[in-house]
Amino acid sequence: MEKKQWMIIGFLVTLILLLFSNLLQTFADFITYNILNLEQGSAIALSVNFFIYDVIKVIVLLAIVVFAVGVIRTFITPERIRKWLSGRREGVGNVLAALLGIPTPFCSCSAVPVFIGFVESGVSTGVTFSFLIASPLINEVAIAVLLALFGWQVAALYVVFGFIISVVAGIIIGRLGLEKEIKYSIRMHMNKKLKEVKMKWQERIDFGLDESKRITLKVIPYIIIGIAIGAIIHGFVPADFISSIAGKDNIFAVPIAVLIGIPLYSNAAGMIPIMEVLAAKGMAFGTVLAFMMSTIGLSLPEMIILKKVMKIKLLAVFILVLFISFVTAGYLFNFVLG
Repeated sequence: MEKKQWMIIGFLVTLILLLFSNLLQTFADFITYNILNLEQGSAIALSVNFFIYDVIKVIVLLAIVVFAVGVIRTFITPERIRKWLSGRREGVGNVLAALLGIPTPFCSCSAVPVFIGFVESGVSTGVTFSFLIASPLINEVAIAVLLALFGWQVAALYVVFGFIISVVAGIIIGRLGLEKEIKYSIRMHMNKKLKEVKMKWQERIDFGLDESKRITLKVIPYIIIGIAIGAIIHGFVPADFISSIAGKDNIFAVPIAVLIGIPLYSNAAGMIPIMEVLAAKGMAFGTVLAFMMSTIGLSLPEMIILKKVMKIKLLAVFILVLFISFVTAGYLFNFVLG
């Protein structure tokens, strides 16, 4: 497809999104001020309007993005990933691993078989960690919700920073020579070869639709709860209160936010709507995104699961490298976004 055709498609998509956003805002205003008869400008009206607009917008865009990623995922099976990454040298392997991690579902429950499977297939430690970091950090739910609430620029910036962190952190961990810190006592049957199944396009589309339905329905409660909390903050919490605690003037806000995010375990769909309001109320944007990164990519439950496949030293290095990476990203976000 030629560059001109891509530009036309991009323009049409942008136009459709703008029309959808305007129609949705009109609908939210109608419900808030005409149906519910709330006073314009009141705290309760602002909260209700915010809730209606964001819930619908996030759910619609989430369903679309998850469908697209679901179709892409049919081409990227775990067995293919292991074949593509096996024997890859440093740098190239880390970049490829991070790219493959983006459309691949990874969570705490799959950490053990993924990690062991990659190492036993000859994938280097550093390359394995690049995949391990990118897969939960840059997932379709986070991208869809960021796109819906902050726009494509912020979503793209988050993906770029997440990708860089995955590559660089993987290279650093790989160069430390900590292969002996990986536990091999639990190989068992986790590294089964998966059969490659050829799929027709209709089957890929059906898979994408099923994934869209399954994941969207799964995270809707998180979306509603997160946006409800965000709506309350939006309507009732003074902006000065937020900015005084975690504004750009507080140089310690970023590392504190990352530390607070580590023990939390939350779905991005529920966390990002709250962050949208915190940013609007004066919290430095880099601080908000660093907090989100630590919640998604460095959660305590994930660390407990990973303890099964790596010794304390390697796990501590993994946590420290990601902590420094997320704090650095937070400061860079604040600098880039002003």
